Amino acid sequence: MKTFPMFLKMSGRRVVICGGGETAAQKTRLMLKTEAQIDILAPELDDELAALADAGKVNWVQGAITPAVFERTALVFVATGCPATDACLHALADEAGALINVVDQPDLCDAVTPSIVDRDPVVVAIGTEGTAPVLGRQIKTQIEERLEPRLGDLAALAGRLRDKAAARLQPRQRRDLWRWVFDGPVRETHARGAERDAAQLLKDTIETGSIPEAQSAPVALVGAGPGSRDLITLRGVQRLQEADIIFYDRLVDPELLELARRDAERVYVGKAPGAHSMPQAQINSVLVSAAKRGQRVVRLKCGDPGIFARGAEEADALRAAGIEVEIVPGVTAASAAAAATGTFLTERGRIDALVLTTGHKADASTPPEWVTHLHSGARVAVYMGISKAGQIVELLEQAHLLHDTEVQIVSRAETPDQRSFSCPASELTQLIADHDIAHPSMLFLSRKQVAEHHAQGVA
Repeated sequence: MKTFPMFLKMSGRRVVICGGGETAAQKTRLMLKTEAQIDILAPELDDELAALADAGKVNWVQGAITPAVFERTALVFVATGCPATDACLHALADEAGALINVVDQPDLCDAVTPSIVDRDPVVVAIGTEGTAPVLGRQIKTQIEERLEPRLGDLAALAGRLRDKAAARLQPRQRRDLWRWVFDGPVRETHARGAERDAAQLLKDTIETGSIPEAQSAPVALVGAGPGSRDLITLRGVQRLQEADIIFYDRLVDPELLELARRDAERVYVGKAPGAHSMPQAQINSVLVSAAKRGQRVVRLKCGDPGIFARGAEEADALRAAGIEVEIVPGVTAASAAAAATGTFLTERGRIDALVLTTGHKADASTPPEWVTHLHSGARVAVYMGISKAGQIVELLEQAHLLHDTEVQIVSRAETPDQRSFSCPASELTQLIADHDIAHPSMLFLSRKQVAEHHAQGVA
């Protein structure tokens, strides 16, 4: 970010607006929404600003302008409409150490005015750092449509009752209360105009402490998807925003964690091939401990928590401890890798069987069974198979399928580093070495006639 978004306290503070025309009036209208003291510096005022000055809503400051005029200000708007005059006023305000916004001159701005959605005290600010103001206005319109007009009144009601809730409810109960208020019957009642009923429902709930149970479980095993953060589900985002603590994997997109509450604790429990930073038993234990402390827990796992992610082990440990678990599915790596290369995992009349398997078996003493399923109408998707490429080649050779099988590799699917390769199975290990292909990568195995058809489709 080149600019950092922050809300400034304006009550009783001084704002100076330089200019007496329409542009200055626009900034004045904006500042009149705050509790700031507004001084307008201009030799003349248009009718609107003159009426505001006559009504005592703004102060009209006339005479010589020096740096002293800009001292002890929260913000200065320079809006005369004359570039040369604006530059001179900027220099004077800058000498006084003021925070300055010069209209239509971004190079002279310390502060940028965002597009604003006003549901006071709920305020949403949208900025594009001056690159795309039209986009900012479009986003503003979309948010305006989503937020009911009197949402601010509900937020203000909640603010007035926060102390009472704090006195009667435990921290976990308070979090559940406000989640229920803003995502349930109180907000729905308020939005349809029954504000008095909504207020009474909230007061009664605080008084009795009988808060309806949250629909989500204390622990959610959430699939983060394979790479890009926009592949997580809406439910997954909701659980992130509700979480008190998040345990996340090595391959989770760091930007995805930005979707969580800012004050949510983040704990890394990632595992690298051959170098586990935290044993699975310990991960199970910390999940149980966090839930028993009353925290709302998210276990954020790459791909889908139910596909080669050891989600079942974690769910079993939590349920054995009497803790409810919610499974939030995610886009698995096989689906993402196929989609990223413009192909499909199944296809009517050509691929009617899909086998998901892994290169790492818990019981290495028995051979994998996927070889027996590699017939002409099947595709085998191998997770974590790069390090086992040599064994895959040996198994195909033993089954007399080596020279009849094609392999497609998709490395780091749905990330900026995505790469894809195809080769006969007999050349698999050499291809991996030549291109330095590493985990995470998906291997797709299919008989040649199926592979040739897909190669023609991609071409």
